[in-house]
Amino acid sequence: MVIPFSEIMDILLGNGLTENANYHIINSYRLPKALTSIFAGAALGFAGLQMQTLFRNPLAGPFVLGISSGASLGVALLVLLGIGVNGALAYWGMAIASIIGSSAVLLLVVLVSVRLKDSMSLLLVGLMFGAFTSAIVSILQYFSTAEDIQNFLFWTFGATGNLSWEELQIFIPLIIIGIVLGYWQAKPLNALLMGENYAQSMGLRIQFVRLFLVISTSILAGVVTAFCGPIAFLGLAVPHISRIIFKTSNHFILIPATLLLGACLLLICDLIAQLPGIDLILPINAVTSLFGAPVVIWLILRRKNISKHFG
Repeated sequence: MVIPFSEIMDILLGNGLTENANYHIINSYRLPKALTSIFAGAALGFAGLQMQTLFRNPLAGPFVLGISSGASLGVALLVLLGIGVNGALAYWGMAIASIIGSSAVLLLVVLVSVRLKDSMSLLLVGLMFGAFTSAIVSILQYFSTAEDIQNFLFWTFGATGNLSWEELQIFIPLIIIGIVLGYWQAKPLNALLMGENYAQSMGLRIQFVRLFLVISTSILAGVVTAFCGPIAFLGLAVPHISRIIFKTSNHFILIPATLLLGACLLLICDLIAQLPGIDLILPINAVTSLFGAPVVIWLILRRKNISKHFG
């Protein structure tokens, strides 16, 4: 059903129509869904940018490094073990469990990165952490009830239309906190592009910067994974697309560009998932992966020297 643009503006501006059916469609479903896509896309794109710069690796991202898998494990412990609670505490429980899971995996990856200088080895370690957490989730599923398994399976498909206004009051502030913490490190991120030795010679406290980047990325990836499910591709591809469009490695430009582009891309993927003319809605994770993988391959083939942005 297509709602006239004039009626949409009247509803958004509060010009009556509060008892109208279209008012409930926009206010209770479409507007929360759009806000979720905007903030989730921006958060994942920014999380990927931070990881690629921190590890100086063009293939780093929340999904590839196992951070999203760690967040999934935190949620699985709540859902599959039946620990979840009702009301607002349930929303906070999902968010906290997801952040703890993503933080644990990210801290392990950071610790390993100190010992490993090879980028490909680090990616393999991240994939192994992801496989390890997935194995634990599989064990939990084996001992869970059919209803809990079904709920967790639907969650893994990914969705941006399940959040209410109460959940958005938790989701949006946490995303903003993660973005602010990350943007505060824009200047250190520029220094890290030249290598840790150069950054230290400039007086940069590496451990301090790493801690803030870990906290920021864990919040961004963890909160999005908790409320929307694991969403692949965006964290990896969005930073590269931003670099190609704006032709810069300056994070004072890249961060706003990545936030905007990530929000736009997830909105587009969400529109595609709606299947216009059909009542079915595709899993958002399937759409981002289906359209994202070819884009990443095309970017790599088009820009064979893409690693030059990482020193």
